[in-house]
Amino acid sequence: MTTRRDFLQKLSIGIGAVTLLPTSSKASIFSIPSGNEKKLRVALMGLGGYANIVAKAMKTCKRAVLTGIVTGTPSKIPVWKSNYGIADKNIYSYETLHTIADNSDIDVVYITTPNSLHYKHVLQVAATGKHIICEKPLADNAQQAGEMIAACKKAGVKFFVGYRLHFQPHTREIIRMREAGEFGKIMHVNNYMGFKIGDPSQWRLKKGLAGGGAMMDVGIYALNGARYATGEEPLWVTAQETKTDPVKFAEVDETITFQLGFPSGAIASCGTTYNFNNYERFYLIGDKGFAELSPAFGYGPIKGRTHLGKMPQQDVIHQAAQMDGLADCILKDTPDPNMTGEEGLKDMIVIDAVYESIRRGSEKIYLPAQTTL
Repeated sequence: MTTRRDFLQKLSIGIGAVTLLPTSSKASIFSIPSGNEKKLRVALMGLGGYANIVAKAMKTCKRAVLTGIVTGTPSKIPVWKSNYGIADKNIYSYETLHTIADNSDIDVVYITTPNSLHYKHVLQVAATGKHIICEKPLADNAQQAGEMIAACKKAGVKFFVGYRLHFQPHTREIIRMREAGEFGKIMHVNNYMGFKIGDPSQWRLKKGLAGGGAMMDVGIYALNGARYATGEEPLWVTAQETKTDPVKFAEVDETITFQLGFPSGAIASCGTTYNFNNYERFYLIGDKGFAELSPAFGYGPIKGRTHLGKMPQQDVIHQAAQMDGLADCILKDTPDPNMTGEEGLKDMIVIDAVYESIRRGSEKIYLPAQTTL
């Protein structure tokens, strides 16, 4: 039987080489470049559905430009060359990836491969000396995430996680209001994110590629949202799993609800699912006001209101805002603390505890002390 001490010891081994630095919850505000300002040159690694979304969004970027691709499917190459003008010398397979080290046309590799490949691919890219953006979730668990961060530090490369919402105007305004005390003392957070998943043969339903189910894929939005809603790191976690289709969800979780307790006394009640639609909301309650986003975590349009009324912020192309923002971070050497590998690790620590609580019959899991936002 795994004890609480065993869980914390295993967790500390995984993150022992990593210092979780104090962070600000303000996302970096990127500047509009002049015509002569350098652009961040990006290679996408893994040309699946999300890579296509990122690539299309980058056509509107001011600070970042797509210059390369890494793929294990040669048949995709002609389409990407045609659509995005990728030069032959900037096209790599997984076997030739090591040679990207000598390519001055590429500054950073954005890894959008299936979740359980992130660990392997981050270590591969770090060894080439290129900066890295890794799509969420960062890894399968906190131990892997800690090793990835350590490898990037050893290689001297910048390491970011693809939390696009930290550059989304509604989210940024809620964080600003919370930091300014406009909600007062945060009392409660109610976040959920999920959808009815389709094709039963897809990689998201295979543990060997996905690492987990709804919790890893979209539950992480509810979790990360609870952390920036409070500006704190949770002290404890409890969680429950429901599985109505044990055949389709034989390898991964279907529906999970989880609760978080924070140092200030705030409580978050969150949920995630792969079994039904119309399940997407961010709701923050303070003793002086509230904020609600619904839809809250998808690609947009995001819609919100607070105790002051409807939020007037315009939605943006999320991936374009993220890439321009990260270009600012990398080119100006001003890393955004809410986009670094350490931020991704903090979520993985909590996700590990969610699964541990479920394994122990919804037992309350106490977390190791982490630096607050």
